[in-house]
Amino acid sequence: MEPSELVQYLYEKIPLSRFMQISALELSEHCVRLGAPLTPNMNHRATVFGGSASSLAILAAWSLLHVRLHISSPGVSIVIQQHSMDYERPMNGEFAARASLAVPDQWPRFLQALARFGKARIAVNSTLEFAGELAGRFSGEFVAIDGR
Repeated sequence: MEPSELVQYLYEKIPLSRFMQISALELSEHCVRLGAPLTPNMNHRATVFGGSASSLAILAAWSLLHVRLHISSPGVSIVIQQHSMDYERPMNGEFAARASLAVPDQWPRFLQALARFGKARIAVNSTLEFAGELAGRFSGEFVAIDGR
């Protein structure tokens, strides 16, 4: 999947991503990095609104699973089950979220459970980045459901 394909999918299926003006900065099997500008995501203090920061972190994590499952399991739905978000510092400019699997070695077990039971859970982490520094941490658990 190309970055432009992911962005188009997000804009069509998750309208908030269009309003946030999300872009795909990096896309691989192991990492998805999404970015967003400050202006559409700004709060009353001229920094990134916490809801936008959290949304970008969630979208990066969700997108990682979407990219990984896109070819092997196109009929699978991915939903977030639970998450936590910690903010390290305010962000007053363009910001990004980088997602990766919390425990990469669990991917084969995740795929086996999905094939056997039609659903599976996996943990994904994201880090918020601003001006080359850590600005926040996200951890979440997602459920994939095979609707075929």
